[in-house]
Amino acid sequence: MQLFNSLTKAIEKFQPLDDKKIIAYVCGLTPYDSAHIGHARTYVSFDVLKRYFIKKGYTVYHIQNITDVEDKIINRCKETGTDPMKLTTAMHDDALELFDSLNILRADIYPKVTEHINEILDLVQLLLERKYAYETESGVYFDVLKFPDYGKLSGQDIEHMKAGVRKEVAEGKKSPLDFALWKKTKGEILEFDSPWGTGRPGWHIECSAMAKKYAKRTLDIHCGARDLIFPHHENEIAQSEAANGQKFCNYWVHTGFLTVNGEKMSKSIGNFITLSQALSQFNPNALRLFYLQAHYRSPLDYDEEKLSAAEESVERIFNALGLMRELSQAGQEPKTKPDSDFRKSSDELVKSFYAHLENDLNTPEALGSLFSLVRLTNSHASSANPDTEQLKKLSSDMEAMLWILGLKEKKRGISEGLAEKIFSLATELGIKEKPKTTENAMELIIKKRNEARQNKDYKTSDLIRDRLKEIGIILEDKEGVTKYKIV
Repeated sequence: MQLFNSLTKAIEKFQPLDDKKIIAYVCGLTPYDSAHIGHARTYVSFDVLKRYFIKKGYTVYHIQNITDVEDKIINRCKETGTDPMKLTTAMHDDALELFDSLNILRADIYPKVTEHINEILDLVQLLLERKYAYETESGVYFDVLKFPDYGKLSGQDIEHMKAGVRKEVAEGKKSPLDFALWKKTKGEILEFDSPWGTGRPGWHIECSAMAKKYAKRTLDIHCGARDLIFPHHENEIAQSEAANGQKFCNYWVHTGFLTVNGEKMSKSIGNFITLSQALSQFNPNALRLFYLQAHYRSPLDYDEEKLSAAEESVERIFNALGLMRELSQAGQEPKTKPDSDFRKSSDELVKSFYAHLENDLNTPEALGSLFSLVRLTNSHASSANPDTEQLKKLSSDMEAMLWILGLKEKKRGISEGLAEKIFSLATELGIKEKPKTTENAMELIIKKRNEARQNKDYKTSDLIRDRLKEIGIILEDKEGVTKYKIV
């Protein structure tokens, strides 16, 4: 597989250190507020990458941190009087439920900063011993000028960075670029004991410490949004490689920005959209499809019209899959004659789907192949003698493709309340045969409607259709067969 590596600024062949196992670190949430649509865009992108690796036979060990110590959390708790542990736990639990609804595979582990203070202290101490860090009255800082490769991820030159930053003399920092490994505090609502006094860890050191503990070696992939490249990921590299004496990560993968009406999301300008709000308007499949219609590295503007179109597109995909299944089952006996042209064209589209994913996870082009396959199979299904054996194969192929994309088929069953309405309707329509099951009741209702249509009693047939619609059931007539779906 070819992946764009932010470190080398080039598309490279992906080769994990272990042929069978991939270790991936994904920057997680700072759970001081509700998860938003930008978070979802990033996690959906990496979910597809993870699913594709799994489909290729890899084991993916997925580490995703929880930043439950951070200035935003402290400020929010000061404003609201909330306990920081309760706030971050509640916010992260809510976010995970939303990500579950988006069919995002969970990480193998979600390490919290508050549970890894000892590992963080050990790493800071190691950096001090190796002379990459120094202590001041305000904290412990990483000495950026001691690390000659600083800037290799972001592509920034140290001298240019120094010129653009005002030196903070009061903190006793050697350089304005030096960043905090440990912040000294006194009487804060979140602080911990350390060899340098009470305080809390800097943002960047947290990820380095947890990655070191759980990966135990160089990471294969580090994922995150583009705005984390500098300073967060740049600083992770510097402190990790300075402390451990080995490469921190081989492949850096970053998602593009998500905007709303062309602007960065902000509560102050009223364009901040939480994931919960988005999912109250659009179904999870539509939101996933909308994200995947743009390349993961490209910018994406939130567009409700495109989301509505995505809902219709998802329905077309699953309708086509359902039709393939029906025809392949109906055509088992006798077997139909193979259609060589259809087989060749459809197999090529399946291959092209995977070829596009191999090319830097190009989901827009992969979706193009999928939709071409949908159109081709729908057209072929309406032919006089469809190749049911190939349709059966394609239904399996499409299921695999949809699993990689994370588009989940929703199978709605008949609830107890709906079942009661169906039995009542059967009685209302004067059906004499007593239904044994809910499915049997629906068969009898459909049978009565079809008999009315055959007898040109359209008043009764329309009445049955309308009454079913009132209770949430839509009838679909196609090629002499009547089916129903629950809405």
